[in-house]
Amino acid sequence: METKYITSESVTEGHPDKICDQISDAVLDEVLSEDKNGRVACETFVGNGLVIVGGEITTNTYVDLDKLVRKKLRQIGYTSSIYGLDSNTCGLINVIGKQSPDISQGVDTGGAGDQGIMIGYACDETPELMPMPISLAHKLSRQLAKVRKEKLLDYLGPDGKTQVSIKYEDDKPKEITNIVVSTQHTEKILDKKDHSVITEEARKQIINAVIKPIVPEQMLTKDTVYHVNPTGKFLIGGPAADTGLTGRKIIVDTYGGVVAHGGGAFSGKDPTKVDRSGAYMARYIAKNIVAACLAQKCLVQIAYVIGVAEPVSVMVDTFGTSEHSSEKLSGIVRDLFKLTPKGIIEMLDLKRPIYSATASYGHMGRSEKEFSWEHTNLAKKLADSI
Repeated sequence: METKYITSESVTEGHPDKICDQISDAVLDEVLSEDKNGRVACETFVGNGLVIVGGEITTNTYVDLDKLVRKKLRQIGYTSSIYGLDSNTCGLINVIGKQSPDISQGVDTGGAGDQGIMIGYACDETPELMPMPISLAHKLSRQLAKVRKEKLLDYLGPDGKTQVSIKYEDDKPKEITNIVVSTQHTEKILDKKDHSVITEEARKQIINAVIKPIVPEQMLTKDTVYHVNPTGKFLIGGPAADTGLTGRKIIVDTYGGVVAHGGGAFSGKDPTKVDRSGAYMARYIAKNIVAACLAQKCLVQIAYVIGVAEPVSVMVDTFGTSEHSSEKLSGIVRDLFKLTPKGIIEMLDLKRPIYSATASYGHMGRSEKEFSWEHTNLAKKLADSI
């Protein structure tokens, strides 16, 4: 029997890097809501009391950046300096320019907006066909935010992280060995005798309110270790504790480190950028292959050259879990799926203002209507094509 351990992490929407992803995607959505052909490559930086938004945007519409940024910060929960950033008083610097004409001349004719490698993956470990460690980590982060927003634990702040470690036997998830929840909080739950740690009561409250409702009981054992604010306390969080930048959570955004990553970030990029649209198509293909029961797990790699429409390579790897060859599956994929940038945009309907929803808790494995790349509507066609 082969034993291995896999760990994946997630972060809440109040994490500094995720603040930036959400602002960048909010800018993208604002453009697409009025100009579906707008070109957006938006980057955001946050530091202590300061937000900088830059990049290249070409559009015929207007974005009220100040209003948009402050609204997004309020939605996340940064409404007071007690949490390290105040949406009402923070500074804002706008350094947005236009897309280079050298890039646009290749994109305008239907070519890819850049060279790159895009990775998609699916497996049968969970109903959403995602690796279990990242799936549970995201669900814990969402629960942590829900508990905060509903004031079930009124001492929580917007910043937080989760992590799940799972023991696998013969490539199947067997049990959870470690769960981490690190959450920003107020002084209310500091131990009165030792101000460097939170109280044991607060630790138990977080376990009961955040972990227990989410984690499958059958995956827990008497040896499962719960790490709740393992440094002791987490008073200073958000941009006051750590700067944030768009695109620094690419493994959180995808498959939790279980498989390779092409390297390109998603947030703030319109769908002509294959970093984003190509990765969504690769996930769509992989998920439909697994949903069609053609493999238990599947990785799809697609590669592009700037200005060229057709991918230079398409690879399907089922890790020995399929009776069909990689070559055969790759050929069927090329026949059934539109793989040019224009074809991907049309097939997945990507010129919609749908991207703010993707900017936290993962771009893959979601059930919301915006996530067209999560549909399994081509599974039957794939099965029938074998």
